Amino acid sequence: MKIIAENKKAFFDYEIIDRIEAGIVLTGDEVKSARAKHVSLQGSFAQFYRGELMLLNAKITPYSHAYQKTEEQMSRSRKLLLHKRELMRLLGELSKKGITLIPLKIYFNDRNIAKIELGLAKHKKSADKKRDIKERDVRRETARELKNVYKY
Repeated sequence: MKIIAENKKAFFDYEIIDRIEAGIVLTGDEVKSARAKHVSLQGSFAQFYRGELMLLNAKITPYSHAYQKTEEQMSRSRKLLLHKRELMRLLGELSKKGITLIPLKIYFNDRNIAKIELGLAKHKKSADKKRDIKERDVRRETARELKNVYKY
């Protein structure tokens, strides 16, 4: 599995409830650009549109040897591929208040097919973010102390 792009900010801003793997429809020059890791997931999200799941605001920089694209074409919406049963389950989950579908990472699987990992997420409040930072600092401090105690 070759990871192309990750959305690290999503783990800070959202509490990830569930993860789903989906296919993504890309054009030929977008695939070449993705292989060169010219993809950004910052600020992107997935949403249902006319019964299909679409990825919005994901930016794929134009491939250097392809025809020139405008800014609008660069961040166009892209169709996500899931089984009908999974789509219906997701539609039910998204109907709940405060649940969002966030892309976590884009990668090529073992068969060189572009896949995207989506996360069912709930937005964190600022108090939750502060608590997470505090817990991470405590873990870091204890690891540092234990490292000094158990030196050989």
